[in-house]
Amino acid sequence: MQTNTNWDSFLPNDVVKNTYKTWQQIKAGLSLTHKNFSTDLRKFFFPLSEKRIKQFSPVDGSILTVRFEQLLNEDWQDAEDGIYPINLLFEVDWQEFFLAYVSLWLDNPSSWQRLQTESFQDLPSNINLDKYPQYYRRNFHYQTDGYFSDRSANLYDVQVDILFNGIADSMRRRILKPLKQGLSKFDEEVKILDVACGTGRSLRFLRATFSTASLYGIDLSSAYLRKANQLLSQLPSELPQLMEGNAENLPYQENYFQGISNVFLLHELPNPIRQKIIDEFFRVLQPHGILVICDSIQLSDSPELEGMINNFPLLFHEPFYHDYIKDDIEEKLAKSGFTDIKTTIHAFSKCWIATKPD
Repeated sequence: MQTNTNWDSFLPNDVVKNTYKTWQQIKAGLSLTHKNFSTDLRKFFFPLSEKRIKQFSPVDGSILTVRFEQLLNEDWQDAEDGIYPINLLFEVDWQEFFLAYVSLWLDNPSSWQRLQTESFQDLPSNINLDKYPQYYRRNFHYQTDGYFSDRSANLYDVQVDILFNGIADSMRRRILKPLKQGLSKFDEEVKILDVACGTGRSLRFLRATFSTASLYGIDLSSAYLRKANQLLSQLPSELPQLMEGNAENLPYQENYFQGISNVFLLHELPNPIRQKIIDEFFRVLQPHGILVICDSIQLSDSPELEGMINNFPLLFHEPFYHDYIKDDIEEKLAKSGFTDIKTTIHAFSKCWIATKPD
């Protein structure tokens, strides 16, 4: 059941803020406990004898602690300022979580085996892979079925939240403030497209922030779109328009949207495809429209975390990540025609905010 308590209606803000931070610290602790225990099990049953994994250093830990605290302060401040409802900070579907968590443990051995053998093309036999681009035909993160099954879609959000120590949603919400500020210039009802919408987490946050906007979501995975439809149909407001499609050729006319969001996609793309997709963002965005991208940190902004950054593609099949962490996304945005390009760093994530000129 989804929690919908109006925390700010009967408790002082300081109490709600402390409750939120305590809740996030509990999530972080549970995530770390899960990762440590599952890593020990994986090492015992499926050792990575040929891997060269850099050990996590105390310096990395202290830096991440500071970034963790900064992110929580940003998340709380945006909610307190009315960018989005405070309720969003506590939104949990406990039944969904526990079912997914149990399923995750049952699924772990097969993922560990794929990691050990580097079996990144272990995909369902009933999928017509020819309809998907070559770079997509793999099981990113060594997860079961890649992005091609309902089982994968049901586990994805829990997997990502544990990976990011319980702050995945807090990082996703960093797209909301710049979008709200950038879209305030439009008098008419705005249209917002979430590209690579996956299971619909970002669209859920967008709906809470833009109650009257027309929302659209597009993704390559029909399974993940089914999951998104399930989660978003629980909302009382208008259901976003979901479509299966490739971001390389967005099925929308030019200058159609006032806002575009894109979360955790670019690092899973080959370099030339990143430029092609950014070009598509520019094409379908209106003049004065705003684009907000959220993805992984890069070496240029987080050199002190180089060891952790380099470990990521070794443990989670991410073949384009080494190129991504060195890529100049600002240059790609400018090449497409975007202006007023800004970047911000939030814990493990980085945001790019850009505007389409006249």
